[in-house]
Order: sequence, then C-alpha cells, then structure tokens
Amino acid sequence: MEDFIKIENINKNFSGLQALKNISFSIKNGEAIGLCGANGSGKSTLIKILAGVLAPDGGTIRIEDTNMVSYGPLAGIKHGISVIYQDISLFPTLSVLENICLARFIEQGRRISIIGGEKNRAKSILEELGVNINIDAIVEELPIASQQLIAIARALNNQSKLIILDEPTTALTSKEVKLLFNIINKLKQNGISIIFISHKIDEILELCDTVTILRDGEIVASKPVKETGIAEIETLMMGQSLVYSQMEDINKDQKPVLEVRSLTKKNNFKDINFTLRHGEILGVTGLLGSGRTELALSLFGMYPADSGTIAVDGVNRTINNVQDAVKAGIAYVPEDRLTEGLVMSYPIKDNIVLATLDSFKELFSFLNNKAIKDTAGKWIQSLSIKTDSADNTVSMLSGGNQQKVVLAKWLEKNPKILILDGPTVGIDVGAKAGIFKTIKEMIKEKGTGIILISDEIKEIVSYSHRVIIMRNGRVAKILERNEISEGYIQDILSEQKQAL
Repeated sequence: MEDFIKIENINKNFSGLQALKNISFSIKNGEAIGLCGANGSGKSTLIKILAGVLAPDGGTIRIEDTNMVSYGPLAGIKHGISVIYQDISLFPTLSVLENICLARFIEQGRRISIIGGEKNRAKSILEELGVNINIDAIVEELPIASQQLIAIARALNNQSKLIILDEPTTALTSKEVKLLFNIINKLKQNGISIIFISHKIDEILELCDTVTILRDGEIVASKPVKETGIAEIETLMMGQSLVYSQMEDINKDQKPVLEVRSLTKKNNFKDINFTLRHGEILGVTGLLGSGRTELALSLFGMYPADSGTIAVDGVNRTINNVQDAVKAGIAYVPEDRLTEGLVMSYPIKDNIVLATLDSFKELFSFLNNKAIKDTAGKWIQSLSIKTDSADNTVSMLSGGNQQKVVLAKWLEKNPKILILDGPTVGIDVGAKAGIFKTIKEMIKEKGTGIILISDEIKEIVSYSHRVIIMRNGRVAKILERNEISEGYIQDILSEQKQAL
C-alpha cells in the first residue's frame, strides 16, 4: 500500500512550551492507526495541525507526494482530511442532509441550495455505510450514535481520504460501538485511512493495524498492534504500568454509612435494597436502561424517589432535592461533567469552591478571595491538575483534568457518601490512576463510602468491595468480594442481553 500522508519532523511551540517535538510517521491508504497518549501528550495539537487549523513551526507534511502548505479551517477538507471530534460538531438545528452537504458547499464557495443530486448522493452514502437514517430528520433529535454516522457521511461527501476519529465511542453502547467498528472496517477496505484516538486501549488493539504512542510531545513508540498489549502501551504512555489491581479488603464489621430500603421511582427503578459501609466501594453496573444512573440521581435528590427510605449513619433522611442530599452528606460526580458537573466559563478556582461557597463568606457576605485561591491551589496540587493558574477557565483543561476539578469540588465538601457515575469516561489511564489513588486515600483516611457506577467491567472488578448488577430497574444480583470476577460479571450481562 502507498502512503497517503507522511509527516516528518513536525514541531510546535506555544509561548516557549514545546507541544510537539520532531514528530514523524506515515499512514498508508486503508490503514488504521491508533493514537495513544496521556492528557497533555500532544494529541490534540497534532490533530489540529493535520486538520489545517494550526500551522507547524517546522517540518513537512506530504499528502500523496504533495506538500501541505495552506492552513486554515478549510485546508484539511481541501487536502482530503476530516476530523470527527468528541463533541461531533454538527449543526443541531439543521437536517441530516444539510449537515452532510454544508461543509463541501462552503469549501467550494457555493450557495447553500439542496437539489436532487445532493439528496441522491447523501442517500447513497448512508446506504453504502449500511445505515438507515432519514435525511430530512433534524440532527438534534437523533441519538449520538446516529450523529456520529452523519459526521462520517459528511466526511465521505467531502471525498475525505483520511478520517480522524477523536474518542468516538465515549457515549456509545456496546452494540453501537460494534456498528461503528464495522463501518470503519468498510472504510478501510475502500482505501480510506483512519486515525483512531481513544483512551480505551482494548478498542485500539481490536480495530487498528498500528499503534503510535505520544508522551510529552514526542513519539515514544509506533508498532503493529499484534506485537504489543495493554500493559506495554500503558508503560509507554506513562513510564509505568497501570494495570488494574484489586482493592484491599475492608472490615466487614464496619457500620453502614448508607442504607437504602424499598426505594422506588415509577418507570425508573423498583424495590431497591442495599447497604454501603464506611470505607467501602460499592460497584454498580448493568446494561443500558438498567436504572443505575436514575438510582444515583434519586439518591442525590435530582429525581426524588416515590417511596422507600434512605438512612445515613442510621438516621432516616428525606431527600427531595439536591440541597437535602448535600445536607445529608451525599455528593455526586456525574458522567456528563460538561453540562452537569462544571460551569465551563468559570475559573478553575470558582468551580472548585462552588459546593462550599458559603464557607468563604466574610462580613457583609463578601468572599475571601485569598482563601478561595489557597483552597483551589491545595486541590490542584493534591490531584495533580495540570494548569499554570487557578484563574484559568475550566474549559481550557483536558477532560481528565476537568474531571479532577469536579472531584475536588465535592472532596472539599468532605462528604460521607460519594457517588461516582462513570468517573473515568473519556480520560486517559494516567488521570484514572490519579482519581482512584485519591479515592483510596478517602476511604482509608476518612471512611467515605463510595458508589462506583461504571460500564468498564475491569474498573468495577478492580476497585469494588461488592458489586450490584442491575436489570430493568431492579437489583438483579449482589456479588460479595469472593464472587467478583470479570468473566462472571460478563456472563451475567451476556445472559441479560440474550433475554432482551
């Protein structure tokens, strides 16, 4: 196979900070390369250069033996490169057809006028992908999985020869991931090259031909996936292996910090019963629609239960809203940190103290800004949040560092119970390790009870003292420590899938 793109000695500096250093690699027609690296390794900068959004400070990019010399928002499209970012970046209020055609119209300087030819071409592309999506549907009314397929169709309409997928599986179910992988394999067979960026190393090993690992702006390795594995890739990414390891046992005589009895919410979950001990991590997993997140939101007062009891340290608590939950000592780190966990336009320091703002008030309700900055600095250091200033807006941080800010916000509150809903979605292995290191310290030093909700079975198995498996809004099974294994949980979930 011939090279579609060849990158040689690419460098990029930002205010004296070298983001990329002598990056060189090539991608053949129809090849899929997995791009790995911790937050801050240079992946995003490299993507922007390949897309034409940023110009490198040095080095060359050759596309089919032609030097890429023009840069700007449309340069990537002109050179046959499309990027599908994690947020997908479609126009939500436009139709599927308009989204597929719009970028090409702009690139060609044409007026936006949809005619029969474009409709037929859009339909043909979707049929080629093997998906059935109404081209007249409004994009925001469609599920995330369909929106990703529309973004791929748009790339094909732009006659792209290299498609870069940035964390494409973050919000997808296992069934949707399988469909996406089938489509990517079709694209490869048609000679389209793929750069697949994911924190889920097992996905890269399954889908890609080659894996390229970035660390601190440099390529530290590039090798066929058949010649490597998760442990080696983690070691190359971080300088050490971060393979999951089991938690230490806790004292079974520990008193319950949380007791849930007969908790029910119509059309969400029914007759939920469990206890959570001080210093225990209780894993919760189940298929999509099992009621896990609905249960978490109910415990946190966002969607109060219709009946049942919630007791904290042996005292029944009425939880009708978030304020009731916080007063009871319950904190919640949501899966969607961008819309539910953070105020993206606020500084890091303000986000960290949002849940404890009253404690920083002085006479006449003025805020003690020095105390706020000192507190933010403490958590930035403790959680290794990568930033040069607590005054930076939280939107400037990587996903893993944003998640650490959400965690810091609730750790400052010193909760008795911390609910973590998908705490490591879309973050790298280094950030995961840092988050779980902090959690281990919390349960050891303060006896905090943790409810860990996750799709990642390895995560559940490694960090849980007991595991609840939910199905159709009910507790299907509670596994004690000696029953927890990845294979056993996978078998239970497979049986549930088959029964659907």
